[in-house]
Amino acid sequence: MTDTKILRKKISESGLKLQFIAEKLGISRYALSMKLDNRSEFKTSEVATLCELLGISCLEEKEEIFFKLKVDL
Repeated sequence: MTDTKILRKKISESGLKLQFIAEKLGISRYALSMKLDNRSEFKTSEVATLCELLGISCLEEKEEIFFKLKVDL
């Protein structure tokens, strides 16, 4: 499960717009919103693209954001 609190913070800090991120992921803005609300899972390729866009290179940080077993909502 994705820790969307951390991911949303990273997106905010990056200054990137959600529409731009969605386009880079090859999905609609709505589909990105669904993923950011944990209503849909990110594909492996989407995780890789997001990490590249947001400058996330540390394996521990990737695991913390994208591969948490339980997320406090």
